[in-house]
Amino acid sequence: MAMSERVTLRWWRWRRNALKRRIDVVEAWVVLAGWVFALLGGLGAGLMAADAVERAVERQRTETRRVPAVAVEDAPGPSPARAASDHRVWAKVRWTAPDGSTHTDEARVPPRTPAGNTIPVWVNRSGDITAPPVSAGEAWLHTTLGGGLAGALAGGVVLGATWLTRLSLDRRRMAQWDAEWERIDTRRGWKTS
Repeated sequence: MAMSERVTLRWWRWRRNALKRRIDVVEAWVVLAGWVFALLGGLGAGLMAADAVERAVERQRTETRRVPAVAVEDAPGPSPARAASDHRVWAKVRWTAPDGSTHTDEARVPPRTPAGNTIPVWVNRSGDITAPPVSAGEAWLHTTLGGGLAGALAGGVVLGATWLTRLSLDRRRMAQWDAEWERIDTRRGWKTS
């Protein structure tokens, strides 16, 4: 089959054809609308999700602050399984919150940090220790993945609904063909099946 014949077969619902029925035209419009809505809806959902992630990252950056904390006690050494690495350990530290209040809690510090050493910690608006804000690279990754996944999901939902609609139209088309074959058979007085 030549390439032009394949293209002709693919677009037959859009041309004049004696065998074309109303349901074929409806199916063609459903498929076209499904693809358009999937692309536009996916793009819109992706952009909105990316914007929401970007705003969440920015809010995290504005709500966290790096403050100096003082180790209250000597930090333990690394566990034997992690002796060669520089993984952090838990130790009690004291810091002053942005509102001026003094807090004491456990934080992750380098192994064997002596009491009295200053360690930077990240705190939120209420002065509690929190995770550091995401880096620019992590923010870009979260934004890209969030937007891409939301766009793919939205487009997939629309295409799934289009596919289900096409299945329904196919069933209706087959029922119409069965009814017409039945009518032709009974008009001539014999049955084909």
